[in-house]
Amino acid sequence: MVEAAELLARKAYQTVHGLCLAVLKDEPANAEAYYLLGILTSDHENYAKADELFRAALARRADHAGAHAQRARCLIALSRRSEAVEAARAAARLKPNDALTLDTIGVVLSRAGLHSEALPFYARAAGAEPGKANYHYNHAAALQFAGQMDAAREAYRRCAEADPNDTRGLPAIVQITRQTPAANDVAALEAMFAARGADADAALRIGHALAKAAEDLGQPEVALDWLEKAKAHKRTRLAHDPAADAALAEAAIRAAGTLRTPTSTATGAPVFICGMPRTGTTLVDRILSSHSQLSAAGELTDFALCLKRMARTPSNLVLDPPTLDAAARLDLTALGNAYMASVAASLGLTGRFTDKMPLNILLAPVILAALPEARVICLRRHPADTVLSNYRQMFATSFSYYNYAYRLEDTARYYIQFDRMVRAFEAALPAGRFSVVHYEKVVTDLETETRRLLDFCGLPFEPACLAFHENAAPVATASSAQVREPLYTSALARWKRYEAGLKPALDLLDAAGCLAPGERTAT
Repeated sequence: MVEAAELLARKAYQTVHGLCLAVLKDEPANAEAYYLLGILTSDHENYAKADELFRAALARRADHAGAHAQRARCLIALSRRSEAVEAARAAARLKPNDALTLDTIGVVLSRAGLHSEALPFYARAAGAEPGKANYHYNHAAALQFAGQMDAAREAYRRCAEADPNDTRGLPAIVQITRQTPAANDVAALEAMFAARGADADAALRIGHALAKAAEDLGQPEVALDWLEKAKAHKRTRLAHDPAADAALAEAAIRAAGTLRTPTSTATGAPVFICGMPRTGTTLVDRILSSHSQLSAAGELTDFALCLKRMARTPSNLVLDPPTLDAAARLDLTALGNAYMASVAASLGLTGRFTDKMPLNILLAPVILAALPEARVICLRRHPADTVLSNYRQMFATSFSYYNYAYRLEDTARYYIQFDRMVRAFEAALPAGRFSVVHYEKVVTDLETETRRLLDFCGLPFEPACLAFHENAAPVATASSAQVREPLYTSALARWKRYEAGLKPALDLLDAAGCLAPGERTAT
């Protein structure tokens, strides 16, 4: 099996498959053969079958830490988070020493939102196999989420040193390090971009880093040029349809009309913080979760998954119009209780908590109907700043709901649908449970907005909420660095610096009535 493991590391899948089957023919109780077949199957994204193989390995050897960890990774991919956490912890209790198992435990815990618990496993994996770039990268990202920026930079540097062809380390350093005329990595990034070949994901990483460097250096036109270059290759591989975004918004508006009267008796009073990404959701989450009576649960997909499982709609999308439409015929008490049980099982949160998944805005009517004590806070930001901030962001490439951000005009179209939906929500949803918060007001009058938010949540004022930047809890979002600094206003009206390059998007926003008269300097 040693030979098979070495071949598997080189992705010689056909040979490994043959070797494992030959071993099992003579040794049906060989747990390692099932384990390697499970990894092979998981690499091909057949997670349900891989789970079967890992369970077969564990039936033959219950103390196989690698099988527990790899099974956990399959379960998290299958959106079975509480089971995944249980399997990852079972692997950890066996005290593994190999880097792959340690790193896998860290990945599962991170994806489950348990970032602090994941960090030491990443550290041990990087120490056990220091020549592997991926282990250093995962460790660096975890350190960044934990706010340990100097340590994160060092770990990203080790990622780059471990593999000169890895295009993640240096771009990640640039994203969390201000570039100056005297000290910048522009030349190295440009050389890396030129050598990227046909790798669309590498182009995204490097191009976004170059755009960020250009912003730091006061070159907005150059930044927009790099964003277009970064996204161009990946955009051709994605099938994004703005009409699908509009249909989803329309389904959410219908839900607001059909679910006006809650019938649920589910208990639990979570605070959902949502809206479009990059509009202040992390900032508001840090403010509220600095309160002694609120814990931060992170960006959870639990509510959408519970709804999908109960709706049993046929598509492979977790969130789509048929699933939203199905909410009107579901047992809403069961839905609300299922969500609360899911969060409690995997995160251990039983008191009040915040859930800051931005996409939950599409579920706001269902959330309020299923959880009568819940509150939904929707962040809004200036339309042009919202479009720019979303276009500037490099979202997870596997998350199709943000595919609008690969084209500037599509980002503007998405905002227009979002604007229409939120206005409908304000008219239909109860004001005591659905509140719109404007980013600009938060950063210019923090105490007033904080007191209003706490009152909306039924919580007394606590000064710690104003010192949100001192909150030591992990932040697994693009704002991980910013929210550890005192409040700043430099991001207000950022779009004005980019106005000429934003013209195609601004024209769409203008035509839809999203911009105030006279805001633009030229049309």
